[in-house]
Amino acid sequence: MKKKLILGFLAVVVLGIIGVWYFIFYRPTHNKRDVADEQGIAVTAAALVKAYQENEANANTLYLDKAVEITGEVSDTTRDAAGKPSITLKSEDAFSNVSCTLKQDAPGIVLGKTVTIKGVCTGYLSDVIVIDAIVTKQ
Repeated sequence: MKKKLILGFLAVVVLGIIGVWYFIFYRPTHNKRDVADEQGIAVTAAALVKAYQENEANANTLYLDKAVEITGEVSDTTRDAAGKPSITLKSEDAFSNVSCTLKQDAPGIVLGKTVTIKGVCTGYLSDVIVIDAIVTKQ
């Protein structure tokens, strides 16, 4: 009886681990939003960062999980851990910027150039995070 109980518990734990792993790495992407079809909230990178620094709760009500269209100067281009292109837009604060993870590569992005990027704002860590972004103006 004790052996069956232990095996049952282990089976539940293994199934739980497999379920969590599936939802983190393989969940369907068809539920993701397409911001290209949405009207974004127009804001500059500096104003977005300032809003989060001054009152994060208020900024979350304005921008969190909404399409935002951010205009700012490109300060860095990299790839994230998943290999997706990422663009950092400079703000007035040297330690806090807007980090935008793009859906696909955007050729022609030049450091120091002003661009407009539309994506979904997911909040503020040390940077304002924007995901599923597209470049709307170079």
